[in-house]
Amino acid sequence: KMTQQMRDLQLAQARKPPGPSSPNAAKRLYRNLSGKFRVNYTSFDEGSLVGRGEKEKLRKSYLFQSNAALFEAVELQDLDRVQEMLKHYSPEELDLNTPNSEGLLPLDIAIMTNNAPIARALLQAGAKESPHFVSLESRSLHLSTLVREAEQRVNELMAQVVNEAPNADCSEKEKQLKAWEWRFRLYKRMKAGFEHARVPDAPSSVHLSVASSSSLQVTFWEPLSVNSAVVTKYKVEWSCSPTFSPLLGEAVIDKLKDLHFTIEGLVSGTAYHIRVSAYNMKGWGPPQASMPPFAIPSNWREYDGRAPRRRGQAEALDHLLGQVKTVHQHCICHEPCRNQPQSRKHSVSKSLKHLFHPGSKFLKTLKRGLYLTAIFYKDDNILVTHEDQIPVVEIDDTYSCLLMQDFLWLTKVSCMWDEILWLRQCVTVSQSSCSCILQTRFKMLLAISQMQGLLGIQDLGQVFFEPIKDKQGNILIVTLKEVKTNQTFESVRWVPICKLQTSRKSVSSPEEPTALDMLLISVQDKLAYHQRSSHALSPGLYLGYLKLCSAVDQIRVLVPEQLPNILCHVKIRSNPNISREEWEWLQKMASVEEPVTTEPETDRSQNPLFQELHVAIKELMTLVNIPLQEAKDFRLYSQEVLDFGDQVSFLLLLPPSDDVCTAPGQNNPYTPRSGFLTLPLQIFELGEER
Repeated sequence: KMTQQMRDLQLAQARKPPGPSSPNAAKRLYRNLSGKFRVNYTSFDEGSLVGRGEKEKLRKSYLFQSNAALFEAVELQDLDRVQEMLKHYSPEELDLNTPNSEGLLPLDIAIMTNNAPIARALLQAGAKESPHFVSLESRSLHLSTLVREAEQRVNELMAQVVNEAPNADCSEKEKQLKAWEWRFRLYKRMKAGFEHARVPDAPSSVHLSVASSSSLQVTFWEPLSVNSAVVTKYKVEWSCSPTFSPLLGEAVIDKLKDLHFTIEGLVSGTAYHIRVSAYNMKGWGPPQASMPPFAIPSNWREYDGRAPRRRGQAEALDHLLGQVKTVHQHCICHEPCRNQPQSRKHSVSKSLKHLFHPGSKFLKTLKRGLYLTAIFYKDDNILVTHEDQIPVVEIDDTYSCLLMQDFLWLTKVSCMWDEILWLRQCVTVSQSSCSCILQTRFKMLLAISQMQGLLGIQDLGQVFFEPIKDKQGNILIVTLKEVKTNQTFESVRWVPICKLQTSRKSVSSPEEPTALDMLLISVQDKLAYHQRSSHALSPGLYLGYLKLCSAVDQIRVLVPEQLPNILCHVKIRSNPNISREEWEWLQKMASVEEPVTTEPETDRSQNPLFQELHVAIKELMTLVNIPLQEAKDFRLYSQEVLDFGDQVSFLLLLPPSDDVCTAPGQNNPYTPRSGFLTLPLQIFELGEER
C-alpha cells in the first residue's frame, strides 16, 4: 500500500512543479505558501467571486495551502511560524488532523523528530497522532517503507541526472533530486528518533483532592525526564484497593491544555486509590501513585449533617411576596403590573423612540432638593437628551437631607424595578398614617415611575452606593446600567463621555461645583465601579477578611476596589470544596483556641490545608497592611464555610472580637493600603446577591 502511495506521489510530481530542492528552497516555498493564505478569509464572500462552485474551489485551495504550509513549518522545525499559524487559524482551517499522502500528521513528524516544543504547541491546539499506527510494529514498518522508497527515488533521480546531457529537463531533475535527498534525510531522522525512543517515565507528581461528596480531582505533572519521546496522552485509574485489583475505572486524557481530571459518580465515605501513567509513541509508561495515596469523597456539611443555608430561601421569598400581593388584590394596578413584561417586548429602539422629547420633564438644572438620575452607557459612550443632558428627574424639592434609611430602602427597591406601579399603589394605601417616611418613599416611587415612563425602560440598573451632595443643598441619587446591544436609536444619540465632559457649560464655580458637575467629573469612576461590581471570582477556595466600621446611622464593610462585591480576599487553592476531614481539623483548632499561625511540626507536612492557609494568611495580612505578628490574635470563623454557588467558597479570617468593628472616633492603627473602599453593609449585601 505504501509503495502504491509513493508511486502515485511520483506521478503527481511529474504533473506539478517540482518540490523544494533544499531546506532553503523548502523554506522559501513554505513562506510563499504561508504568504498566500494569510488573507482575510471573509474576502471570499464579498461578491468579487462568481458562483458557489468557484468559491468552493478557492476555499479548498486555501485549506490545502494552509495545510501544506503547516507541514513545511513542522518539517523545518520553525517553532515561531507554527505558533503563529496555530494562533491565527483554527484546527479546521489548518486541516490539523488530516494525514498527508505519506500517512503522517504534523504531530507525528514533531514527535518522531523529537521536537518537544512544536509537539507541545500542536497538542495544545488539539493535534492527534495518525490513526494508521495501531502498534509499534506498524509504525516501524511504515517508517522503514518511507525511508526505503525515498532512497530508491533518490537513486533513480541520481542515475537520470548522471546519464542525461545538460538541458532544461536535467535542471528540473536536479531540483527534484535535492528535494528527495532532503526528504530522505528527514525520514531517516524520524526513523532513528522512533528507534531510540523509550516509554515515558511516570508523571513527576500526582495530587489528589476531594472535589465534592461524590467526586475527586486529580492534578498531575508531566515526567521530568527529557530523554524519552513527547508524551501525547495520560491515563487515570481508580480503585478501592491499593493493589488496583479490581480496577473500578479509568479515563484517557488526550487534551493536554490542562493536566487535571475530575472523577465523578463516586460513593461518599468510600476511600479511593488513584494512579496516573503517561503515553508516548513507544507505549504506556509506569504509573505514579497519587499524594495522598487515597481520598474519601465528602463535604464539610457531612460533619454535622447541616443543610445549605440558602436552600429554599428564594422560594420562600417568592411565596412571601405572593402573600403580600394577595392582601392587596384590590389595588387597581396589580393586574397591569403582572402583564407588564409583555409590553417590554418592544425593541429597545422603539421604547426609547420618544426619549427626551422637548415636552419631557427631564431637568436641565438643579435647585435645592432631592433628584434621581439614570446613566445608560455602552463602551465609552453615554446616553443623553437631545440637549446633551444626562436624564434627571425631581424626587422632592423640599428635601434638604437624605436619611440613610431612605436611601438604603431605595437600593432594595432597585431589585424590583418591574413592581414599581404596584409598590406605589401599596404605599398610597398606607399613607393614611401620614408618615413623613412613607411620603418621602412614595415620592421616590413617583420619580422612578416618571423616569421609567420617559425612558420607556423598566430596568434602571444598579443604584450607586453613595449619593452625590453639593454645597447648594442638592442631593443626586445615581443609577447605572450598561447597554450591551448594538442597536441604533431614533431621536437619541450616544455621546462620548469625554466630549460630554468638555462641552458641558458649568453653571457653578470650581470651588463649589453642583451635583451635576460633580457627576460628570466622576462619571468614569462610577462606571468602573459598576463594571467591577459585576465581575465574578474564578473557581476556588478563598480566605476573606471581615472588617467593619460603624457610623451614627450605618455600618460599612471594607472591600477591594477591583471587586467591590466581595470581601478583601486571597485565593487559597483552586478546589472550592472543604472535605469532612479538613473541617474536622478546623473544628479541632477552634476548640483548643490555638492561634491560626501555629501548628505542631509533624502536622505541617501531613496537612496540605494547614500549609495552604499559612501561605494565604501571610498574603492577606500583607494585602491589608497588618503586621504578621498581629495575626496570632486573629481567628478563623468556624461556624460554616461560605458557599457562593458550587464553584466559589470562603473561609473568613476575623480580627479579635473587640476589633471586628471600629467605632466612630476609634483609632485604627492599621489602615489598608490604597485600592480599598468601605461600602454600607446593606449595599454590599445587595451587590453580593447580584
